[in-house]
Amino acid sequence: MESHFFDAVRNRRTYYSISNETIVPYERIREIVNEAVKHTPSSFNSQSARVVLLLGEHHERLWDIVKAELKKIVPAEKFKATEDKIDGAFRSGYGTVLYFEDMEVIGGLQERFPSYKDNFPVWSNHSAGMLQFVIWTALELEGLGASLQHYNPVIDDAVKAEWHVPASWKLLAQMPFGKAIQHQGEKEFKPLEERVRVFK
Repeated sequence: MESHFFDAVRNRRTYYSISNETIVPYERIREIVNEAVKHTPSSFNSQSARVVLLLGEHHERLWDIVKAELKKIVPAEKFKATEDKIDGAFRSGYGTVLYFEDMEVIGGLQERFPSYKDNFPVWSNHSAGMLQFVIWTALELEGLGASLQHYNPVIDDAVKAEWHVPASWKLLAQMPFGKAIQHQGEKEFKPLEERVRVFK
C-alpha cells in the first residue's frame, strides 16, 4: 500500500503567489510548528532549532524590514522590481516562519566533544534543513503554499531588535506562507539512474 507520507512529499511545492486569506486557524499552524520543532531529529539530540512564527502585522512588518534593508544596498533603478517581488510573493501571505539555530548550544557541544568540533555546525544545518522540510510539507497538507527565502544576514540585526531575539540565535531562513492562489506546473526530473546507485 502506498504511503500517505510520499503523497505529501510529492505535493510539496514552492509557491510565489500567496494570499493572506485565513484558511487554517492560527492554533493549527502553531501546533504544526510545535510538533515539528519537538520531533525533528538533531545531532546528539541537541535540540538546537529555534523558530519564530510571525502572523498578521508581525508578518507584514518582517517584509517591510526586508525592503528597508535591501533599499540600502539595491541600486535605486532596480529597487522597484525587488519591492514588487517582496510585496507580491512574500508580504502578501498570511505568515512567516523564521528559522534559527542556537549557536550557544552548538558551542557547548563543541566544547564537550572537541573531536567533532568542526562537524557540529554542519550537523546543525542538516537538522535545520529537516525541520524546514517538515514544516513546509505540513503546511502543504493544510492547503497552504510556501517558499523558502534567505535574506539573512542582511536582515539579521533588524530582526533581532524587532522581536528581541537572543544574540545566540543565528537566522538561517524565512518561510512566507499563505493560501496558494496559483497552481504550480509539473516538475521535471532527471533520470533516477543518474542519481541513485544500488548494490546488492
